[in-house]
Amino acid sequence: MLDARKALQPEQVDAHAAALAEQALALPELAAAQTVAVYYSIDHEPGTHPLIDTLLDSDRRLLLPVVQPDLRLDWAVLTDLDDLAPARMGLREPTGERLGADAVAVADVVVCPGLAVDAAGVRLGRGAGCYDRALAYVRSDTLRCILVYDHEVVESVPSDRDDEPVQVAVTPTRTLRLGRTAIGSGLRRGRRG
Repeated sequence: MLDARKALQPEQVDAHAAALAEQALALPELAAAQTVAVYYSIDHEPGTHPLIDTLLDSDRRLLLPVVQPDLRLDWAVLTDLDDLAPARMGLREPTGERLGADAVAVADVVVCPGLAVDAAGVRLGRGAGCYDRALAYVRSDTLRCILVYDHEVVESVPSDRDDEPVQVAVTPTRTLRLGRTAIGSGLRRGRRG
């Protein structure tokens, strides 16, 4: 998965990021959300920059993660892209007040990173468990959404009892409802088809 991402050219990453934003912004849950927890993408990750730009312009409250030394996620509000600073592991993190690990509980939608996802909603991360621990704080009515490239929606992802599922996968070309609610529902093709 990582090798396939590294093979993407910068213009491909940018085009996919724009398409991901279009797909994500069409989600009714995101349209209604007042507070959105979202990651700031780096390198060849499915891009969040156009999505973040649009959400900032719409005056939503954005929570971005801050990785702690123990690999737990803290959260801070992002109000301006100028408030992002370089952090360890090549990340860019908000410089504002830290709100605590449980701050993600107020989010209406949580946009997660990952390397792959399956139809059951099992998300493959990078192995540190950062988002699994963070998602444990999320309310049951909060939409958990993963952004992935099309080829990263796979048949099966290994899981264990600590893995926290997601309900929606957004790719550059489609949005898929996952888990029990996805059975028989098919997928919704995006505007870009």
